[in-house]
Amino acid sequence: MTGLHMSSNSSKRAPTTATQRLKQDYLRIKKDPVPYICAEPLPSNILEWHYVVRGPEMTPYEGGYYHGKLIFPREFPFKPPSIYMITPNGRFKCNTRLCLSITDFHPDTWNPAWSVSTILTGLLSFMVEKGPTLGSIETSDFTKRQLAVQSLVFNLKDKVFCELFPDVVEVSASSRHWMRPHVPAGGCTGDRPMGEEGQEIKQKQKAQEELSSRPPTLPLPDVVPDGEAHLGQLGAPLLNGHVPAAGPNPPGLQQANRHHGLLGGALANLFVIVGFAAFAYTVKYVLRSIAQE
Repeated sequence: MTGLHMSSNSSKRAPTTATQRLKQDYLRIKKDPVPYICAEPLPSNILEWHYVVRGPEMTPYEGGYYHGKLIFPREFPFKPPSIYMITPNGRFKCNTRLCLSITDFHPDTWNPAWSVSTILTGLLSFMVEKGPTLGSIETSDFTKRQLAVQSLVFNLKDKVFCELFPDVVEVSASSRHWMRPHVPAGGCTGDRPMGEEGQEIKQKQKAQEELSSRPPTLPLPDVVPDGEAHLGQLGAPLLNGHVPAAGPNPPGLQQANRHHGLLGGALANLFVIVGFAAFAYTVKYVLRSIAQE
């Protein structure tokens, strides 16, 4: 009877021990947040925690938000928890117990000093690696990136996710779009503005859409104001910024050109005659000088 009584008392004290420890872990994780991770217990059950892992940069999970849960035993911290991943991720099966050294698959390697922060850090570390384990799957990096893009929409359909992580919903939704996507009943609220930041993003996108919808602008013509003479590269006057096309000369201009041609020919002949005369006079003078000697 005494042994039974002690066993009964220990079973009653176990949840109290687990509750106290998990409360300490909660305060610790709020005071010293884990990079890329946030976690919250269910208000109705402190033995069930939900977490969100943000995909680290330079990995196939970058930009993704991966929701999962931890189920702690009544004997915690003396026994390890179970870990589940809910969001499709390409690394682990969804809603399946994962076999890690920090889970209930390996109680022999469990350390009671490990906290919730330690557990989630170990999960993230194993997630970005490629080692196989029970509950893991093999997919291409392309598939993982696609799932990362789709992860937010998937999570917004989960009522627990939206209730426990409103800040993640706000930040991730505003960075992805200025409005929250519509989700079915039971999920997060439907379309609504995301505050001043969302309005600013909305205005920028509207301006971009207006610019893209305008027809392409044509180059402006080189218009010259009336009354101003502008010369082209060769000295020709510009007509509205363009050199006029060559055309037939008017009759008056043709006659003037003809007269200029005749006058030029006469002058050339005159210069030739004068040149011959000077040459002949020079030859005559030289011959006379020779004869006198």
